[in-house]
Amino acid sequence: MTGRDRFSTATRIRLIGEQTAARVYRSQTKRQARRSRLTGRAALLAMVICTLVVALAYPIRQYVAQRAEIADLQRQRQETEERVEQLRDLKARWQDDAYAEQQIRLRLHYVMPGETGYIVIDPDAAEQSRTDLGSADRPWYRNLWDGVDKADAARDQ
Repeated sequence: MTGRDRFSTATRIRLIGEQTAARVYRSQTKRQARRSRLTGRAALLAMVICTLVVALAYPIRQYVAQRAEIADLQRQRQETEERVEQLRDLKARWQDDAYAEQQIRLRLHYVMPGETGYIVIDPDAAEQSRTDLGSADRPWYRNLWDGVDKADAARDQ
């Protein structure tokens, strides 16, 4: 290059282009190096996250299952408390002599001395009782003996 070529516009443009190309090439190389480091970091981060997910999956599943079981047990406890309250009410009713007498008359078909007991049978209900072998319309002692006979027959087989 001569002194005159050195300051010519074409030479200067060529030098600027070469310098710019070198800068672009260096920045691309740095970006690619940075990308490859980020890719490695991202892979490591993904592996750590996957490891945490796998490590925590079973305890979280157990926690959810235990919470569901606790909720179920609380519901059962509530139902049991309600049932106990109902049974206390029933026990208190049975302490009343008038209620006990009413239930004895109704369930066992008892009558007071001097009274005459009648059982009115609806013909339609009696026919249905014969066909269905229903035990609701019969006196309790017949149902009791039928149960004993059925249990004895089942034992003999």
